[in-house]
Amino acid sequence: MDQEYGANIISITDEDGVEYELEVLSSVTYKGAEYLALTPADADDEAEELEVSILKSVMDDGEPILVAVEDDEELETVYDLLMQNLFEEEEAEEDDEP
Repeated sequence: MDQEYGANIISITDEDGVEYELEVLSSVTYKGAEYLALTPADADDEAEELEVSILKSVMDDGEPILVAVEDDEELETVYDLLMQNLFEEEEAEEDDEP
């Protein structure tokens, strides 16, 4: 998958040439690899449930690409780390509010 980074929005192209705009909700490093929690950029902010994907950034011919996490244990551990990170970010934002 090709990807282009912008503020918190990235554009990725899958192996079929379909392009997706995704918002990066959070990222963590686990065992030396970076993992991203992503949601569609056009997702409804008011929706009760947010569709979140977790992808792993790996190098391919010197270029970073995003791939699905195939190992269930790895995915569960990374999910827990990402959720912890998101909650900490939310608490920090609340603490900064007057």
